[in-house]
Amino acid sequence: MKSIVKPTNEQMGFTIVELLTVMSIIVILIGLLVPAVNRVRQYANEVRQMTQLQAIGTGIEFFTSELDGYPPSGALDGTGQPYCGALKLCEAMMGQDLMGFHPESDFLRDGTDRAARPLYVLPTLAARKKPYVQLENAKVQKLSEIYGAGNTNPFLPDSYVLCDVFSHPYKSGMRGGMPVLYYKADATNSLHDPNSNPTPTDSKGNIYNYWDNQMLVMLGKPWEEGLSQHSLMEPERFYKNTRNHKIPYPPRPYRADSFILISAGFDGEYGTADDICNFEWKYRE
Repeated sequence: MKSIVKPTNEQMGFTIVELLTVMSIIVILIGLLVPAVNRVRQYANEVRQMTQLQAIGTGIEFFTSELDGYPPSGALDGTGQPYCGALKLCEAMMGQDLMGFHPESDFLRDGTDRAARPLYVLPTLAARKKPYVQLENAKVQKLSEIYGAGNTNPFLPDSYVLCDVFSHPYKSGMRGGMPVLYYKADATNSLHDPNSNPTPTDSKGNIYNYWDNQMLVMLGKPWEEGLSQHSLMEPERFYKNTRNHKIPYPPRPYRADSFILISAGFDGEYGTADDICNFEWKYRE
């Protein structure tokens, strides 16, 4: 019996129109997927950052319970040398050499005590406290690694800071986070006023002094050349965004009896909407 199916030489395949249609759909799907993936990645980093701030906050509370007071955060040390809140935070949590805080420290940037004795040397290890934050959670960097050699003035280039979990290119060629800013509350004060014109040595009655880290913020963004100011350079931005808006009057900051921590967030710029803090950061222009 002969087959009724007629042989054919025609080959089955996709037309150009069909291929272009499929490719267009794929491009559209990728365009929809990539922002979603980036947002998930950003959210995961935000969660990691909150976890890090919680670990630092716990370390500060252990420090306070053992040494009867929060670490200082003033812009200068006791001799008038620049040694800001972020640097003092790292010393309190890790010690100046990352091997533990010395209880006799007066938070002098050269690592001595009032009698000019060096505290951060190997023979003093037995007197040290163990680091209050695990090194893997601390994200420690030297200022010279962040801002590049010769770009750390007025601070010592080998000074350590605790950095956040985000990754940015440094001028040194390395990558890493931005310093976590630390401000200690002065519970003897009652103001939260950006117009009071505080100075590095006088908060002018404010509970928090934005000058505590201002000289560090003034070093700019380490991945940009030239003038690269952070939004937090403006005192109005600091006081407006650290104000507790649940208290209508008089103006009061969040955590008015303890301390605040500020991470520059995903964009690496202090004072923008994505900053992450140990309080409810509500960005306001």
